[in-house]
Amino acid sequence: MTERRPLGVNFETWVDRQIREAAERGAFNDLPGAGKPLPGEGEPYEEMWWIKQKLHSEGLSFPLPGTLALRKKAEEARAAAAEARSEDEVRRIIGEINEEIVEGHRKALSGPPLNLMPFDVEEAVRDWRDRHPAREETPGPEPAPPPRRRGPFGLFRRRG
Repeated sequence: MTERRPLGVNFETWVDRQIREAAERGAFNDLPGAGKPLPGEGEPYEEMWWIKQKLHSEGLSFPLPGTLALRKKAEEARAAAAEARSEDEVRRIIGEINEEIVEGHRKALSGPPLNLMPFDVEEAVRDWRDRHPAREETPGPEPAPPPRRRGPFGLFRRRG
């Protein structure tokens, strides 16, 4: 649209003419997505679709109320504990989320009530053990005794 609408020409007629001339020139040929359905076609109308689209394109998550965010974090912690490499790591992960859950009960978080209790660490460890059976280790050679330590004078010893 490089030209201005001439005086006396109806706006709608002028726009239609611009579109028709552009189509005749082939300006609309080979556009990306040509012949494909529009994204979101057939889905129910979402009032804040543009916010969700922006969050998705930026790789961000939709901000959740405090209690729901803590529940989501607790689920992720349980999953991480199940995939941990050692019992100590399971204890650390569950211990950290338990601290956050206790803190969440102390604070007034936004959202629905926080119906979440701290996890049983020992139960999480038992679940981890069930998923990761102990490997049978073959006893290796006993380690050599530590070298005998000499006094400050090295070779000199007391004789009785």
